[in-house]
Amino acid sequence: MNLKLHKPLCVFDLETTGTNIGKDRIVEICILKVNPDASRESKTWRVNPEMLIPKESSEIHGIYDEDIKDAPTFREIAPKIMEMLTGTDLGGFNSNRFDVPLLAEELLRVGIDFDLSKFRLVDAQTIFHKKEPRNLGAAYQFYCGKTLENAHSAEADVMATFEVLDAQVGKYDDIPSEIAPLSEFTFHNKNADLAGFIGYNDKKEEVFNFGKYKGQGVKAVFQKDLGYFGWLQNADFPLYTKKIFTKIQLSSKF
Repeated sequence: MNLKLHKPLCVFDLETTGTNIGKDRIVEICILKVNPDASRESKTWRVNPEMLIPKESSEIHGIYDEDIKDAPTFREIAPKIMEMLTGTDLGGFNSNRFDVPLLAEELLRVGIDFDLSKFRLVDAQTIFHKKEPRNLGAAYQFYCGKTLENAHSAEADVMATFEVLDAQVGKYDDIPSEIAPLSEFTFHNKNADLAGFIGYNDKKEEVFNFGKYKGQGVKAVFQKDLGYFGWLQNADFPLYTKKIFTKIQLSSKF
């Protein structure tokens, strides 16, 4: 083991109902406890989140409502989790931004005072990003074998970006060379707006990705609650998102 531990390290991962730290719940937690002598123990709990798991979340982690209907609630297993974590340091992947804050929320929600000052946190994703940068300069070196001079000047960046894109198409056999399919390939999330506030359902209809009408059709909501459209226009949303809302609102009148 390359790590030198002076106290146990608990590496853990959460599967959840979603990514909202304040509202979403844990449906599975696994903790690997590694001791200074390199011995280890691992425990995994399925958790009844006491709420429905959104379909899109279940499709990611493979845990559905039926799978956890008889599982213990977080309140029931929280003492066992704290017993395992007490006196340790914590590790994970993207854990500082997601897993640790969400776990803290769950513990506080059931009355357990989770004090982060008692733990040292190690995030493997942060190390990965710091040691293996994923920026234009790194891509230019990797794909083109060149050092990017004058990085962050618009001309240098745009020239390098084209060379990287062209080299990527040449490097990978499964990447299309025509723009239309290449655009489909590079789209992570297909949303109606650029900021991701408006998504699509299975019928290709615009739906809210946030708020009290999350998951509901935008057009249908505007037809029953016109005041919500007014609130959206006065709220702090990007102009492009407001433009899409306006377009949908106008179509909802017909």
